[in-house]
Amino acid sequence: MAENEKLEAKAAEKKPEKKKAKGPSVWARIAAWFRSVKAEMKKIVWESPKAVLYNTVMVLVALVVFAVVIGLLDAIFSKFIYILGILI
Repeated sequence: MAENEKLEAKAAEKKPEKKKAKGPSVWARIAAWFRSVKAEMKKIVWESPKAVLYNTVMVLVALVVFAVVIGLLDAIFSKFIYILGILI
């Protein structure tokens, strides 16, 4: 028994400990991320202010049109439900 314990102890001593693989530090990864963000931002094609204003106006017009249509449909259906309530 004692011999087995000694052999197991020696085997345990010989096993190399698993070490974590050292990669780049946290600060290096953060810096790399900012560099990649900067590179991607340079690739963006920005619209002219005139085009942005035109698109904004078009969105607002569409919003108003859809709001009016939905409001009218709501008024029509609520009158229809009211009339059904009276008839029933």
